[in-house]
Amino acid sequence: MNVLVKPIITEKATEDAEVRNRYAFMVNKGANKIQVKEAVEAFYGVHVEKVRTMIVAPKPKSRYTKSGMIKGKTAPYKKAVVEIRSGETIDFFNNI
Repeated sequence: MNVLVKPIITEKATEDAEVRNRYAFMVNKGANKIQVKEAVEAFYGVHVEKVRTMIVAPKPKSRYTKSGMIKGKTAPYKKAVVEIRSGETIDFFNNI
């Protein structure tokens, strides 16, 4: 099972990483905190101090088309906020 799906790079998550040394990831829905901690430590080579997980609820979306209004919703996903040891960083943009 692949635990880490992708990092979440938003304005809020980037500021949280710079100020509080916390990084956000989209993770597999069946993963627990211990699996997330081990995956981040193995993939990025940092020491994880705390992991918070949450299920992000789907949001309703609607759009107007030629045939009328279409309603739907986004997919739910699990998000993990990982706090790493002070002095360490994760660089998401090192191989661009």
